[in-house]
Amino acid sequence: MEEKKCNVLFRVEGGEDVSIFAFFGESLLDAAKRANLALDAPCAGNGSCGKCRVKLLAGTVKSEPDRHISGKEFAEGHRLACTSLVISDIAVQVSGMALAYRDRIKVSGRGVVRERNIFRNLQKELREMGLEKDSGLELAAVQLEGPENGDVTADRERLLRKIAAQTGLAQEDIGFSLHALRRIPRALRQANFSLLCVLRYERVRREAGIKIGITIMDVFAGNTDPPPVIAGMAIDIGTTTVSALMVDLLTGEILTMGSAGNGQIRYGADVISRIIESARPGGLERLRSAVTEECVAPLIREMSETVELKPENIYRVVVAGNTTMTHLFMGINPEYLRLEPYVPAFFESGPLKSADLNLGVHPDADVLIAPAIGSYVGGDISAGVFASMIFKKETLSLFVDLGTNGELALGNSEFMMSCACSAGPAFEGGDIICGMRATDGAIEACHVNKDTMEPAIMVVGAMDQKPVGICGSGLIDLVGELFRCGIINARGKFVKEGKRIRRDEWGIASYVVAFAKDTANGRDVVLSEPDIDNFIRAKGAIFSAIKTMLAILDFDVGMIEDVYVAGGIGGGINMRQAIRIGMLPNLPVKKYHYIGNSSMHGAFAMLTARQAGEMVTEISRGMTYIELSSHPGYMDEFVAACFLPHTNGELFEQVE
Repeated sequence: MEEKKCNVLFRVEGGEDVSIFAFFGESLLDAAKRANLALDAPCAGNGSCGKCRVKLLAGTVKSEPDRHISGKEFAEGHRLACTSLVISDIAVQVSGMALAYRDRIKVSGRGVVRERNIFRNLQKELREMGLEKDSGLELAAVQLEGPENGDVTADRERLLRKIAAQTGLAQEDIGFSLHALRRIPRALRQANFSLLCVLRYERVRREAGIKIGITIMDVFAGNTDPPPVIAGMAIDIGTTTVSALMVDLLTGEILTMGSAGNGQIRYGADVISRIIESARPGGLERLRSAVTEECVAPLIREMSETVELKPENIYRVVVAGNTTMTHLFMGINPEYLRLEPYVPAFFESGPLKSADLNLGVHPDADVLIAPAIGSYVGGDISAGVFASMIFKKETLSLFVDLGTNGELALGNSEFMMSCACSAGPAFEGGDIICGMRATDGAIEACHVNKDTMEPAIMVVGAMDQKPVGICGSGLIDLVGELFRCGIINARGKFVKEGKRIRRDEWGIASYVVAFAKDTANGRDVVLSEPDIDNFIRAKGAIFSAIKTMLAILDFDVGMIEDVYVAGGIGGGINMRQAIRIGMLPNLPVKKYHYIGNSSMHGAFAMLTARQAGEMVTEISRGMTYIELSSHPGYMDEFVAACFLPHTNGELFEQVE
């Protein structure tokens, strides 16, 4: 018997309507996923976060009021998509953010000048290390003799013979891409047998050792003006956001930068939710397509259009991401990452070809995946540790990457160790009612007046940008300020009353950061007690991981000379606030350095200097990985850290 189907019409605020058939009894959240709508559901649909809110406009769903939907709101049509079952044809209104991950690609946006300076400084440091610009790619001018006097040598062989003569290599050490072979007949005759050739130098293993080989990647008519750009892409695949950088590999110039929401977000905010989704029928392909065809490939196309470059002129790609993200990007089953003993399919993938991954760049472009360290410490940390340069220092340094997962490294030039902790998505806005990533409208900094309890906020975007929500750096500030002002206690509970303190019918209190009349979407921006509780667990996971690593080595906090904090969670982190709330150790603020998206910085180094890539691999192989979930004492440390700032007050005495 055929299952009964119902028509579901999603009215997207500020966007086009989306219609889909849903099975009778199917949740609205599942229907939205199939419609490629990313309703905010960081709890993966178990009803705990209350963020997948929609408004019922017509029809009936099976749903009941709960702590997230008051009786008044329920009467007005508000529902949670995850707990609402379709039982008739319906129309529902959903936030325009449901399409944000695919409609809001940003290219060369805010902060590009500052970021370019960071990359220039990194290039300078690479030169000082003796790592000169070397992508392995070269643009070579070649003049051939035409087929005269009965010489009917084929175009390919004619070019191979000339390249061999110019480089001193044997013809058998020179390869030819199919892409170049398809272009050579016309290109040769457009400029009287004058060519510009894109050559990729590579090492070829022979019985006697390692020799240099060449692949002819592409050919252009010799009179091409201006000469073709040989471009490369560095891509950081985050659980929430994908960032990319396009570089002219001959000059080292940054051509453009871009970012987009990871399309996988509709399948859950954390890696565990996505691993579970990948095990469902067709799930692995859905997740692979969500990050590649829906996110990375469109981002590359838009960045290419911005600089008037054909995507096929991108000849080298470096990708960094956590272990789960790189598995899903490559379409590799990540199921065993979450099952003890937590074994990934690979740490090092070796070079891949673009055509195998459907990136839409040159089909024979090398795609390098930054090597992972452990099941939950991926190539983003290998690349980030390289960018921080802590592996060169004699003194002890701590590296902390704040994202959907908290990943840490501790060490110096003699040793390195790493671990990951389940910080949850709070630092990127997940599990927070008004949380969001650090895009336009996000509150990224905050100060609260102790006497009036009034906030002064800083918002990402234009000078007149109104707030929409709170990103990670703003959340750190806000919790720190509420605690400093005595508005919340050590457990994160509100202990003061005022016009900005509200309590719902269940007695759960919230602080109104911005009233509806002052926001971009006409809704209050609030921070609730459950939000604070989620955040305290996230910051507790970070601090307990630091304490556990130090305990393993029998070190104390005072031995740390420098702390490098990474993560694209806002315009920077107020380190004093992070210390005040017990997220980071109580060290002098001057020892802290916010280094932004270190994963991208490391990927950039790998892209422009092949030797840097070799060093990143050495770092990953030499890093000792600690699995905290099975380490004795970690849970005790975690429980102790789930207070503001900590159950052991002596650890945070005399905070600056």
